[in-house]
Amino acid sequence: MALINRISRLFKADFHAVLDQIEEPEVLLKQAIRDMEDDLANTEQRVNLCAHDQDALSGRKCELESAIAEIVTQLDLCFESEKDDLAKSLIRKKLEAERLVKRLNTKHLANDKYLDEQRKMLDENHATLESLRQKAELFAQRTPVHINGGSEFDDIAWMAREMTVGDDEVEIAYLREKSIRSAS
Repeated sequence: MALINRISRLFKADFHAVLDQIEEPEVLLKQAIRDMEDDLANTEQRVNLCAHDQDALSGRKCELESAIAEIVTQLDLCFESEKDDLAKSLIRKKLEAERLVKRLNTKHLANDKYLDEQRKMLDENHATLESLRQKAELFAQRTPVHINGGSEFDDIAWMAREMTVGDDEVEIAYLREKSIRSAS
């Protein structure tokens, strides 16, 4: 049984190695960028619709508050004229309007929370997309070196050049850190 498991693992490893050779990282990265752009467009559309709903809720709430103020004025007139039946009818309208304002406030708060979450997620996704675009740009700029089966990552000098930090960069980072700490 152990021999069968080992042979199975060997075939799986070989199969995965073949798939790794077939996949083109540049194409996969471009597709990931396209997918993320589509997701961002959908999220932006949801955010815009929610913002539009917020505006509509605010408008409806203002209308109801104006109607309640008008009802209060009418109630004063009804009580002065001793029209109890009309006053009761207006009180019913006022209570219904107040109840609706309360529901609108609840919905407005829920939409506001959702809108904030979506905007934060949208900002994070924009940052991630920008990072992916930069990686794709770097990936497109590099030219693979395939000498004797080697790759560009085998070149130690290349890595050393990329990892070197200049004195100017250290000085700027030092000043930045110093200003952050002095501001605290």
